[in-house]
Formats: sequence, C-alpha cells, structure tokens
Amino acid sequence: MAMDSTDIQKAQIAAAEDEDDIRPPVTSVGVVGWIRANLFNGWFNSILTLVTLFVLGKTVPPFIKWVLVDSVWLTGGQACRDAAGACWSVISQNYRFILFGFYPYELHWRPLAAMLLLFALLFYSRNREHWKKPLFYAWIGGLVLMGVLMKGGIFGLESVESTQWGGLPLTLILSVFGLTAAYPLGVLLALGRQSRMPAVKALCVVYIEAIRGVPLISLLFMGSIIFPLFLPEGVTINKILRAQAAIILFTAAYIAEVVRGGLQGMSTGQYEAADALGLNYYLTMRLVILPQALKIVIPPTVSILISAFKDTSLVVIIALFDLLKTSQTVLSNPEWMGFSPEVYLFVALLYFLGCFSMANYSRKLEKELDKG
Repeated sequence: MAMDSTDIQKAQIAAAEDEDDIRPPVTSVGVVGWIRANLFNGWFNSILTLVTLFVLGKTVPPFIKWVLVDSVWLTGGQACRDAAGACWSVISQNYRFILFGFYPYELHWRPLAAMLLLFALLFYSRNREHWKKPLFYAWIGGLVLMGVLMKGGIFGLESVESTQWGGLPLTLILSVFGLTAAYPLGVLLALGRQSRMPAVKALCVVYIEAIRGVPLISLLFMGSIIFPLFLPEGVTINKILRAQAAIILFTAAYIAEVVRGGLQGMSTGQYEAADALGLNYYLTMRLVILPQALKIVIPPTVSILISAFKDTSLVVIIALFDLLKTSQTVLSNPEWMGFSPEVYLFVALLYFLGCFSMANYSRKLEKELDKG
C-alpha cells in the first residue's frame, strides 16, 4: 500500500531523531570537545587547569611587557637603566664580541664563514640518502677548510692564535668535533666490553668505570693543569686540544654503556643467523648486530649527546672563552653591569636551538628507521 504524505513526513522525522541519537553531542567534538576531554575531565584536572591559567595570567603578560613592550634595543647602558623593560642593547652593542670573542675584529668574516660552512654540512647531512662516500669526503674537506679559516697562516690569510678563538665558533668546535669523535669511540668501547678476550674486556671496563666515576670538571682540570707537567720540557699542547680530548673521552664512556645496553638487548638468534650465513665477527657486527642495536638506543644516545653539548660550557673554568665566557666578560664591563638576565636569556636561546635541533633530528631518524 502506498504511503501518503503524512506518513512520509513522520518517517523522515523519526529517522532524523534516530540520527540525532547516534551523533555525538556538539560539546564532545572540536575544540570544545578537546578542552572538556583533556582539561576539564574531572574535578582535579579542572582545578589544576584553573590554577595554571591563573599563574599564566599573572606571569605571561608582565613578561611580554618586559621583553617587548618596554624594552630598549639600540641604546647605551645609561638609557637601559632608565628603561622599564629589558635592555636588549647589551646584545645589539656587544653581539660581535659575544659571538667571536677576542678574534681580531676586522677578521670576523672568517669564523662566520667557518660556522656557515659547518651549518651547511650539518643541514646537508640530515638526509640519510646523502650518507655516502662523497659526504664523508665533503666533511673531511669542510673540516680542513674550517681549520684554515680559523687558524690562517696560508693562502694569504693572517695567522690567528688559538688563544684568540672564542665565542660561538669555539663552542661549536668543541661540541661538534667532540660528539663526532666520541660516538665511534664509544661504540668501540662497548664492543670491547662485550669481547671474549679478557685483556681487551678488562681494559675497556677499567676505562669506562674510571671515566664515569669522575666529573667532567676534573678531567678538564687534569688536561689543563696536570697533563702538561708530564710533557717533556719545551713540548706544549694547545689548551683547546686538551679540553677537546677531555670532552671526547668523557662522552665516549657514557655512550659505551648505552650502546652496550643495545647489544645486550639483541637475541641470540641474530648471532646464530649470522653464523649460519658464514659471517665473521666483523661482518656480523657491521651488517647484523650494530644496525639493530644502534637503532634501539637512539633516544638515550641523543640524551647523552645533548648533555655533552651543554657541558662544553664548563670549559670556562680553564679560561677558554666559549660562548658563556664571552657573555660573562661583557657583563664585567661597568656600562653593562646588571643586565645579566638579558645576556643569559640570549645564551640560553642559542643552546636551546642546538639541543632542540638534535632532539628533533633524532625523532625524524627514529621514524625513518622504523619504516625500514
């Protein structure tokens, strides 16, 4: 029997009501839904959210006003003292010394070019498809060119003693060179500690435990003060090289323990499969074990590398003018005394950018390796 228009309307209304029953309420989707589900999904979270909003409301607006609204940027020290906000003039008037230290003023283009070259190599190396022999040769050539730019003495470049190196270039040299050398050394130490040769294993165990049992400051003091006492008369080693060696040795010991954890996490089946294929120890580690073990320990390894990058600031105790030391030197100038918050915020921003870049790249690398 055919339905009349009244019955059709009733059926449409009933279907619409059923659809409304199935459809989630407006307050459970979108921005409002996310806020209810994550910020106000219980009495405790609701109170915590309100307290957090209250604290942010009391602190963020005054901070923004101090940083941007009432701040001064291109004035002298006296004008900064009369201002109600931040004195960013301490950065704009001294940024070249903060970045380059006592490097000759008219030659600042050389450390700047060296840093740009280093950044270019790091950026190009982000893509795993570029990890081939040409990239290795590019790094070797780039590092040599960086050394030539910083030191000079050839190709018509004026020679600059390493005692005049400082600021951001010195921090990057200590961190990048240190981390690059410490990682393979740490892997070798981890393999040595897992070795079946008693002498090799004992040496690696003693080294790792001895280095991890002392703070980095003690190694820096030993390299700067004690080590030169054992050198023959007339023989000296550059202080930067001694600090670099201390950072490498210290970081490698911690990386070794992290890598050892990854090696212990490998199942015996992986070793048995390699033996079944007739692979020797070198090929087993290179092709089967290490690729898997190193992938497992990416997060803790990056944490150690980030800590090592920040620990390069400790070289201030042996009178090396890294980024932190040049900043402190600026604050010793009577004209700029009292503006340490601005200077340290600037330095903290630079360190944050370096640490964030490493953390972000590690997450990217983890995703790429998981796909494989």
